[in-house]
Amino acid sequence: MLIDSHVNLHAPQFDEDREAVIARARAAGVGLMVNICDKIPNFPAVRALADQPDIWCTVGAHPHEAKDHTDLTARALTDFAADPRVVGIGETGLDFHYDLSPRDIQAAVFRQHIAAARETGLPLVVHTREADQVMGDMLEEEHARGAFRILMHCYTSGAELAARAAALGAWFSVSGIATFKAAEDVRSVVRDMPADRIIVETDCPYLAPVPHRGRRNEPAYLPDVLVKLAEIRGWSRDEAEARTEAAFFALFNRIPHP
Repeated sequence: MLIDSHVNLHAPQFDEDREAVIARARAAGVGLMVNICDKIPNFPAVRALADQPDIWCTVGAHPHEAKDHTDLTARALTDFAADPRVVGIGETGLDFHYDLSPRDIQAAVFRQHIAAARETGLPLVVHTREADQVMGDMLEEEHARGAFRILMHCYTSGAELAARAAALGAWFSVSGIATFKAAEDVRSVVRDMPADRIIVETDCPYLAPVPHRGRRNEPAYLPDVLVKLAEIRGWSRDEAEARTEAAFFALFNRIPHP
């Protein structure tokens, strides 16, 4: 089964043809999708799409949105996560590239998400950009307080952070960035990821893979990501599909395996 572990189907870029996008994904063999919450005010729209049997969702606030979520608590997140269609906490984390929220606020909001992941047992969907040292320190510090499951989504950070996260048992998702000509550094890290903890995603409508680069991304393009992952790791396409499926269900274990 092809599984898109990170879609943003509620995004306004899909307002004109959302149902057609979902239909094309299914026609391309995508059997499951996880719709990712970027901010709490969007959760109703995120959750509404998860009424479909092959779409699930998460709850959380992206680090860009942290400044508007200073009162978000772990308890509020766990309350949302009581919904059985919610299968992860996030997207959350640290983004020191754009700094759209102050760094201390990003960290404080991130810690609330970590506490919710620890409490619920649901995987924490982590966004990290240009924050390798701080991210590694925070994950190790929080993990020492009590274990929680980690997904380093759309991983493009360095090898050192990857190794630190892997030592904590983290999973990693590979996106269309791995197909970009200039992304050899990303491919180098992908080669060393734990083979049983790699999954794939589109992060649509962003980051369309080659040969669709420059277009709006959509889940139907996921096979191009899988083929590139197989090439990087030296797997057959069937092996890559089987490995990423097994890794996905090991991580998102609230979702019944068909």
